[in-house]
Amino acid sequence: MSKLTTLALGLAALALACGGGGNDGDQGEATRGAALPPDITNMTPRVVLETTKGRIVLELDRERAQRTVDHILLHVRNRFYDGLTFHRVMPGFMIQTGAFTPAGGMRQSPRPQLQNESDNGLSNVRGSVAMARLPEPHSASTQFYINLSDNLGLDYNASTGAWGYTVFGRVVEGMDVVDAIAAVDTEPGVISEAVPVEPIIIERAYMEEG
Repeated sequence: MSKLTTLALGLAALALACGGGGNDGDQGEATRGAALPPDITNMTPRVVLETTKGRIVLELDRERAQRTVDHILLHVRNRFYDGLTFHRVMPGFMIQTGAFTPAGGMRQSPRPQLQNESDNGLSNVRGSVAMARLPEPHSASTQFYINLSDNLGLDYNASTGAWGYTVFGRVVEGMDVVDAIAAVDTEPGVISEAVPVEPIIIERAYMEEG
């Protein structure tokens, strides 16, 4: 089994492990039954992650991954990601966030799981942003990861029809911050096999204006 396959399975296993546990905070209720505001019409909206390591700007691709992007923007608008950590950091592979607080509490969304859009032509290349999910392909929720290298083994396989991991955007500013997060010391933990020793927190996630 290749290293990439092992890491991909680990990604799915972590998402599976995240399926249980209690909801943390009020962000879940804020997204229950909510609809995306009608003013969001930009096909390449940008989301800013203000982290304890610095600023990361993500440009999202609504043309190719509209369901996924709208889902993410809804949660950003309702401050779901504020206060969450990068809970899985694997140098040479990816950094992952979207579920856990610094205290280890799990934040869950009441929104339905997403239809897989990995067949959209976008690829898991360095700097791309994609959804983590369960082994079942249509099961992504709020967790996403930033690729640290070209992880093409996570893409949709057109020849076999095997679902991959939906890429929905890319880092357009702050890849140096992403690399700095990837370089922190980690240790095995309950929530992942590579938890930063010092929590890396998303202090605020918001849509960039203009």
